Amino acid sequence: MYKHKKYIMAVSASLLSKSSSVGFSLLKCIKEKTVPALCTQLRKMSTVDSAEYKFLGQPYKYHNLEGYELENSSVLTRDDALLFYKQMVTIRRMEQEASKLYKEQVIRGFCHLYSGQEACCVGMCATLSPDDSVITAYRAHGWTLMKGRTIHQVLAELTGRKTGCTQGKGGSMHMYGHEFYGGNGIVGAQVPLGAGVALAHQYRNNGHVCVSLYGDGAANQGQIFETFNMAALWKLPSIFVIENNGYGMGTPANRASYATEFYTRGDYIPGIQVDGNCILSVREASKFAVNWAKNNGPILLELNTYRYFGHSMSDPGTSYRSRDEIQEIRQKRDPITGFKERIIALNLVTAPEIKEIDQSVKKEIESAVKLARTDPEPPREDMAMYIYSEGTNGELVRGSDLFTTFETNGKM
Repeated sequence: MYKHKKYIMAVSASLLSKSSSVGFSLLKCIKEKTVPALCTQLRKMSTVDSAEYKFLGQPYKYHNLEGYELENSSVLTRDDALLFYKQMVTIRRMEQEASKLYKEQVIRGFCHLYSGQEACCVGMCATLSPDDSVITAYRAHGWTLMKGRTIHQVLAELTGRKTGCTQGKGGSMHMYGHEFYGGNGIVGAQVPLGAGVALAHQYRNNGHVCVSLYGDGAANQGQIFETFNMAALWKLPSIFVIENNGYGMGTPANRASYATEFYTRGDYIPGIQVDGNCILSVREASKFAVNWAKNNGPILLELNTYRYFGHSMSDPGTSYRSRDEIQEIRQKRDPITGFKERIIALNLVTAPEIKEIDQSVKKEIESAVKLARTDPEPPREDMAMYIYSEGTNGELVRGSDLFTTFETNGKM
């Protein structure tokens, strides 16, 4: 590369010495066309367009899926490698900034961070179409971003700004987007709602599925098993996903559940246990699950993952687990570091390209943080907006006493 640069500079100097106007025109042409083309050619010489990506972590486990078995590897393209890395790094950095804003008391109230679980949402959304539905619990920031909201909209919602994805009225637990139904604060309650969304897809016969996510801490809720029964009876296009990060608040899974192989807990519903920290393992299991749900009815995925922060920002996360445990996971099972090392080793990307992504993501998030700090808060007049999609025919909405009223929206 150094020789090519010297050659271009020598030619440029020669041209400039002969004719200033001609030289500058040719120099501009070299800069805009020759150099980028040369860099692209050199990049192609140092990377490959695709590679076989073997899953080195936990193998798949199956329940009620006799005769079906997923491959232990997948083809990964260079474009997907770059995209997946950028998406996971964006979520990680966004959550790090959210942590800082919370500690500065710019973010108030509840705040549940997704750091460590990035491969789950990025891997699944690599398979889902934009019109497939997702509903999750309160650890929703990563999913909100992957379902089409921007970094700015997520952080502005956390800081209670009008520009947030719920116009500053939802906060950490109540974010929404196109075919993204939250963000729900009641443990396990999103699962029956998700079955209802799947029923709507089935009723419309539109070929879409609904992914209903919950954690290991919600896995013993009775409403979940009632939902399993209805989903199986009606063969709903439902994918039930347990993001098993090992702890329900501060309680280890083996202290809260007698049976901890959650992928078997659907009983008559088939299930797969997946390495939730391997993005390609998640993607391939999700492909199978989407196809199964469309043609056969509900299926259950257990994504074994880990969260680095506590249950919420008010939980230091070290009273029920050791710092050594967290550090060991970071070193051996981190979804981003492990993926980065593999795609470089497979010659899908180069280290400078990874650095360039890191720098661009950092700038994008810094810009979003500035806006999230300074954007306007929702005005008082917004208090009663968007309560009823049909509006109220001009009637005012009562406030907290008999004498306070607010205008609301018309029919949407």
